[in-house]
Amino acid sequence: MPRVIIFNKPFGVLSQFTDKGSEGSARPTLSRFIDEKGFYPAGRLDRDSEGLMVLTDHGPLQARISNPKYKLEKTYLVMVEGTPNEQALEALRRGVTLKDGITRPARVEISAPPEDLWERDPPVRFRKSVPDAWLSVTISEGRNRQVRRMTAHVGLPTLRLIRLQVGNWNLNQLRPGAWRFASAEGA
Repeated sequence: MPRVIIFNKPFGVLSQFTDKGSEGSARPTLSRFIDEKGFYPAGRLDRDSEGLMVLTDHGPLQARISNPKYKLEKTYLVMVEGTPNEQALEALRRGVTLKDGITRPARVEISAPPEDLWERDPPVRFRKSVPDAWLSVTISEGRNRQVRRMTAHVGLPTLRLIRLQVGNWNLNQLRPGAWRFASAEGA
């Protein structure tokens, strides 16, 4: 029976258990938070992204979660610099052309600022002269830094990116650095 952990990855944490590339590095990894043996990340989140990571001890489930051919949806809360207009939102919804090809269509909506969102350390840089907005973005692939590249492509650079959901798994008030076991039925 596959076992699954859901983890709220804090900003600045590498989405791996070791940092072999930088011996003696102070960069935090998953091992600082999760001491269960035999679990591996099913997909990644950039060091400067936050939120839901799914880990499992079952190779086929790990592949099903992380392989784009299965089109497992991932939903992000994205703070962007600028004011989204309908043209930009529609481009994201249709798919945009990046250096590695056209993205699949995304579900994108303007979102209200979250009421119960945790503080980020370090905080997002704010500029009084430049507005920001929150978007809900759902994609069904997982290219490197895809959401950031998509929003930048339409003139809305990402300031903060938080993954809220992968398949049927979601954060459900899980605070940064916390984890819990979950059902393997989320994929």
